[in-house]
Amino acid sequence: MARPCEMKMLEVKTARFAAVVEKCGAPQVYTLWQKPAADRQFQSLLKKHRVMTIQQNDSGTEFGVADFCERKGARFLAFPKSLKQFEDRRIVGIKWDLRHELSDRRCKLVG
Repeated sequence: MARPCEMKMLEVKTARFAAVVEKCGAPQVYTLWQKPAADRQFQSLLKKHRVMTIQQNDSGTEFGVADFCERKGARFLAFPKSLKQFEDRRIVGIKWDLRHELSDRRCKLVG
């Protein structure tokens, strides 16, 4: 399952974070408190292709990869639906507040 997490910027297509959230739902930040192999819930998310790794490039801009990449300083998002359609794309335009706006809208529709 360990795929290389290195992406050549000119060789990969991109997708907007807003489009990912629209198709796969609002994500939750997932914190690893133990090694990934020992975390059963995290392993379940990986098997269902629902994990995105958020990394920073050299200039400090954040981007995502629709897979698990074990890196220092990386953050992980767990999505309600599979990210398989975004697997070979670099996710750009990360907006952390978009997670909250979408879940707030859903609460207003339900409540």
